[in-house]
Amino acid sequence: MKNEQIGECKVNMRIEELDFNKVVTEDLIELNLQGTTKEEVLNELTNLLFKNGCISNKEGFIRDVMFRENEGVTGLEKGVAIPHGKSKHVLKTSIAIGRTNKFVEWESLDGNPINIIILFAVKDTDKTTIHIKLLQKVAVLLADEETISKFQTLQTKKEFLKILTEKD
Repeated sequence: MKNEQIGECKVNMRIEELDFNKVVTEDLIELNLQGTTKEEVLNELTNLLFKNGCISNKEGFIRDVMFRENEGVTGLEKGVAIPHGKSKHVLKTSIAIGRTNKFVEWESLDGNPINIIILFAVKDTDKTTIHIKLLQKVAVLLADEETISKFQTLQTKKEFLKILTEKD
């Protein structure tokens, strides 16, 4: 992976204004991930974060995400995983979201593979309060079976953002 940054991260967030519009944009969503392994999918989402200026170093960020992956299960249930990297390579705390065409083997609470990945990129300085609040918001969303069903079938990034923000 080359480290040629392209864009400026459009994510802008203060803890008192924590909402999904501040941590994810359409540019950070890919509904057609091509990866067939956990590593390939994480690389694709990391590329989105890098291309949009949210992280400074792809290899360093991936290393931090994989370190966290080795600490415990990030696959939830019903095909969803929430990997996260708390890293000095994160320029702005943000979330990249992807959906794969085929299910990917991933350690999960229900033992099933996943196809929806919500990758948290957390700045070292945000690793306590903001990180926990983001996880709480995502957990509330993912507790709703209707929301997960919509994530599996929606066709546009705009629809995805709408679901995230309407429950916010």
